[in-house]
Amino acid sequence: MAEKSPRDADNVAVIGLGRFGGSVAEALLDLGYEVLGVDSDPRIVLDWSDRLTQVVEADSTDEDALRQLGIPDFPRVVVGIGTNLETSVLTVLALQELGVPEIWAKATSVKHGKILSSVGADHVIYPESEMGERVAHLISGRMLDYIEFDDGFAIAKVRAPRGAGGRTLADLGLRSKWGVTVVGTKRPGEDFVYARPETPVPDGAILIVAGDTAKVEAYAAEN
Repeated sequence: MAEKSPRDADNVAVIGLGRFGGSVAEALLDLGYEVLGVDSDPRIVLDWSDRLTQVVEADSTDEDALRQLGIPDFPRVVVGIGTNLETSVLTVLALQELGVPEIWAKATSVKHGKILSSVGADHVIYPESEMGERVAHLISGRMLDYIEFDDGFAIAKVRAPRGAGGRTLADLGLRSKWGVTVVGTKRPGEDFVYARPETPVPDGAILIVAGDTAKVEAYAAEN
C-alpha cells in the first residue's frame, strides 16, 4: 500500500496540544484522520507520543522548522494556542506565509480573533464563548442540545410541542409557523428518524430542528 502524503485530505496538523488542541486532535483521530501534533513543551510532546500519528517538539513561529516538518503540505492546520497571544498570532502568520490552504485558529477574545483573521486565519474558533452560550441554552431548559454556527444558523434538539403526538410534521407546520426545519425525530431508546412531511410525531418525541438562530431560539422558547 502506498504511503499517504500530507496532501491527502484526511491529514491534519494540530499545533498546540493543550486542552483545546488535544481535544481536537483526539476527535480527529476518532474520525479516521492522520494527525501530526506539534507543541513546544517537551512534556506535552512526550505525553502525546503514543496517542497521535506523529508528534514533534518545535517552535511553531519558526517558518523553517514548520517547513522541515512538511507543514506546507498539509491541507488543513489547526492552531490550538490560546494562552500566549503573540505565539498564536505569529504561528498563524507563519502558516499563511508558508501557503497552508486552510488555517483554523483558537481565539480567546474578539480582539484576538480579529488579529488572527487579519494575519491569515480562515476560520476563527471561540471555544469558551461558544461553550458558554451552549450551556446557557441547556440550563434554561428550553433545549436539550444546541449548536450555533458562525453564519447565523443553529441546530437544536427540543421536545415536541404539546399536543403534537400522533400528528404529522406537515400537519404541525413548524416551518410555516416558526421558520424552522425539522431534520428528524427521535424517541428515547429508539433510532433517529429522518423527517418527511408525512412523518408522524410520536408521544414524547424529541425533534431536531434547524434554521436561523433567532427563529430556532424563538421556537424553543415557546415550546
